[in-house]
Amino acid sequence: MLNHQIAKLFDDMADLLEIKGENVFRIRAYRRAAQNIDGLPKDVAQMTDEELLAIPGIGQDLTAKIRSYQETGKIEAYEKLKNEVPEGLAVLLSVPGLGPKTAKLFYEKLKIKDVDDLERLARAHKLSELPGIKEKTEENILRGIATLKRGKDRLPLGRVLPQANEILSELREKAPVQQLVLAGSLRRWKETVRDVDILATSKEPDRVMSVFVHLPEVREVLMHGPTKSSVVIIGGIQVDLRVVEGKSFGAALAYFTGSKSHNIRLREMAVRAGLKVNEYGVFREKDDARLGGEREEDVYRLLGLPYIAPELREDRGEIEAAMEGRLPKLLELGDMRGDLHVHTKQSDGSHTLEELVGAARERGYEYIAITDHTKGLGVARGLNEERLLDELREIRAFNARLTGFRLLTGAEVNIRSDCTLDLPDEVLRQLDVVLASVHSGFGQSRERITKRLVSAAGNPYVTVIAHPTGRLIGERDAYDVDMERVFAAARRSGKAIEINAYPLRLDINDTYAKRAREMGIPVSINTDTHVLNQFDSMIYGVSIGRRGWLEKSDVINARNTGNLLKWLKKLRP
Repeated sequence: MLNHQIAKLFDDMADLLEIKGENVFRIRAYRRAAQNIDGLPKDVAQMTDEELLAIPGIGQDLTAKIRSYQETGKIEAYEKLKNEVPEGLAVLLSVPGLGPKTAKLFYEKLKIKDVDDLERLARAHKLSELPGIKEKTEENILRGIATLKRGKDRLPLGRVLPQANEILSELREKAPVQQLVLAGSLRRWKETVRDVDILATSKEPDRVMSVFVHLPEVREVLMHGPTKSSVVIIGGIQVDLRVVEGKSFGAALAYFTGSKSHNIRLREMAVRAGLKVNEYGVFREKDDARLGGEREEDVYRLLGLPYIAPELREDRGEIEAAMEGRLPKLLELGDMRGDLHVHTKQSDGSHTLEELVGAARERGYEYIAITDHTKGLGVARGLNEERLLDELREIRAFNARLTGFRLLTGAEVNIRSDCTLDLPDEVLRQLDVVLASVHSGFGQSRERITKRLVSAAGNPYVTVIAHPTGRLIGERDAYDVDMERVFAAARRSGKAIEINAYPLRLDINDTYAKRAREMGIPVSINTDTHVLNQFDSMIYGVSIGRRGWLEKSDVINARNTGNLLKWLKKLRP
């Protein structure tokens, strides 16, 4: 997929334009376009010009730039900008959280020309000797450098999975494969992955390997063997393909799915039972007799366990739960009845109510909540009281014409630095769903950020605390927040916590989702849709819920319309 590459180029162009002091609206246009392209589940290379033009912030000019990159691997305007800005300055902009103005200050005053120099001077507290730079800024820069270095080792699930699925699709079309599946951390839906593992069976493994190493995405062949090959594809991702015998497929799938710690626990159980478990099958130790391995379920059955879903295989209590019959009945994508975080053209979305309802119905939903940004987020054309009440009337009129579907009124309000919300209670009380989010002040102290979220959870009209940690995977770390205190506040007030399914957020993560379940806190899984096909990101949120042991009953928008409305009514004073 070209999405991330083009989004990165547009972000870089915005940075370079900002350094040059160009028009702020032009800069914002590039940033908005980058964000919306990066969050698309569909490859822009496979989209028509009409589909590209439907993306918020993408007009004829940016569509032409996308096509130029698709055809030539370059955007001339970007190449020109790079030549107008010193190379060392552009390098500094790769550090998450380091803005163009600050990068320019460091470059000009301290002659910093690479990330290593920046890290060394930050650790020596030399940056804070400059006017306007505090020690807190140095700490944030060091965190950004750490994020940058981690990002070289592991990539976001949302960027890798579409590419992996594309490879599967091509192999099914071009190679003589029988069974073909993803394994490894992708199959466990981990939020970041180091590489891609693919497992196959075939009567002609040599032909499969030949097709694989010659796929158009391949940039480097690391190894080409008769049953195993490794390549590096566009974006620097390593992909390993193994062809195994059909009689060993299930055991190999379990073995290569992992996790390592989960597999160690299984092998320990096998030893105690006089068995041997490996990627070839399950064998009796005393005579090496094969007992199973064709199906993955064989491995668990022969160890006296029920099947454990891949998302749970992290040695976080799933073995004990399986032994004691306590495995959760995990949430399924088909359980989701609606989406409670959707934006329209009134703020920074791209579509009308009619278009959103049509797309939601295509996905089998019963309802969606319209939750446009409010006035505190000017960059997103947030709604003030008057515009929000106008939208509320429009939604009610639209509902009067609907059958078998419900539009819920709502808003995504900002939690200000002083802990207040940017709309008054007398407006919020008229809405069905109120999301409360932090959109500024990410560098504030742990106490301040926590207090803002706790305060929002205590507001009687707030329904959901949305994307509570503020992270963007690989780009911005979560802000420093005491989630135990936030969860305690949500539990006291009965409020829900969001799993934001936008692939670069996945916020809250699986660990927090599991903690929310343990504390009895309801969860809402939402896509934060701005473009119609972002509805398809719901699978990412569901995967985080499954990794967090969530069942259907734990998720408020897995309820049908009537039960959700009852829950919402009960929540209000």
